[in-house]
Amino acid sequence: MLENLSGPGKALAAEAPDAKEFAGLKRSGEARLADAAQPGLSLEGRFDLAYNAAHALCLAALRWHGYRSGNRYIVFQVLPHTLGLGPEVWRVLAKCHDIRNLGEYEGDLNVDERIVTDLIGACRIVAAKLDSLPSPKP
Repeated sequence: MLENLSGPGKALAAEAPDAKEFAGLKRSGEARLADAAQPGLSLEGRFDLAYNAAHALCLAALRWHGYRSGNRYIVFQVLPHTLGLGPEVWRVLAKCHDIRNLGEYEGDLNVDERIVTDLIGACRIVAAKLDSLPSPKP
C-alpha cells in the first residue's frame, strides 16, 4: 500500500530507513509524550506536546518502512499500514491534526481535557507498537 502512495507528485517519497533518524524521532516523541502527561502544565501546552509526540512517533514508523512525507497528516492516515493500527487510533490523531491546524493558522485552539486524554492515549498505543519494531539497520 505505501508504495502506491510513493512517487513523483504523490504523498510519499521512498527513502532508505535511517537508524539514527528513527531513534531520534522515537526519543523525541517519547520525551514529549512524557511531558504531555504532566497535569501541572496548561491544557494547551499538553495538547501541543502530545500532538508533536504523535507526529514524531508516526513519522518514525513511516521512516522505518523506508518512506518520508512532507505532509504532516499522511503519517496518521497510513498507521494501518505502518503499525497495523485501526481507526480508533488514527481518527483521534486526525481530529487532533485538524484542531492543531485551527490553532496554528486561525488562532482557535479549542481543546478540553477529554481530547488531550484521548490524544495521549492514542500516542501511548503508537509508542507501544513502535517499541515492537526492531531497530532499522544503521
